Amino acid sequence: MTAGPGGVAVFPGAGSFGGEFKELLATVAQPAWLVRYPGRFGRDFGTPAGSFDEVVTACAAQVRRRAVTAPLLVGHSYGAYLAYATAARLVEEGTAVAGLVVIGADAPQLVTVAEAAVRGLPETAAYLEGIDPGLLPADGSDGWREIVVETARADLLLLREFTASPYRELHCPVAVAHGASDPLVTPAGVAGWADATSGGCTRRVFPGGHSDLLRSPGLGAWLEEVTQRTAV
Repeated sequence: MTAGPGGVAVFPGAGSFGGEFKELLATVAQPAWLVRYPGRFGRDFGTPAGSFDEVVTACAAQVRRRAVTAPLLVGHSYGAYLAYATAARLVEEGTAVAGLVVIGADAPQLVTVAEAAVRGLPETAAYLEGIDPGLLPADGSDGWREIVVETARADLLLLREFTASPYRELHCPVAVAHGASDPLVTPAGVAGWADATSGGCTRRVFPGGHSDLLRSPGLGAWLEEVTQRTAV
């Protein structure tokens, strides 16, 4: 497999099961796959992690199993911090990383999760809808909306434990993208990713908000450019 030879590992955001990446990944020529968080896909894939570090350990193990060398790690929102921490863990354990792509996330040293976002399920639902109207499934008898809200709250609680300090500075290139109207991203936060690596940091802004930018026509082309650049 090549992206480099490790392919493209994709880390979904809080509450996500990865469906929003379908169109985006269809534009990438290199093999790409979704990282599966513990407990995310039912009991057949273990139980939910008890800490952020447990998720990182599980993600790093998956990448090592799937990637021979030099994977490209792509993360959106919550997934951006997992991708960053997983990249640092892989390098520490001897696996090279071709690059890191972060979408819709401020730099790791600036991450915060508001208490109001995790106080209870209604508050989490309101938080998600405030970030991106239409992000949650409509109310229905299948219970999918409730599953997404519960999963997102669990992810956000884990993210509250996260700090950048335990993870070493990366040496791979970092490419950052965000929507022009993303309420969770600030100019200082985006610029701060340059401090997370010695391998250089590039930034791009696309139309859209926090999650709908994943459907931006230009984002797929940009990701393919980054993929090809890091494969050299």
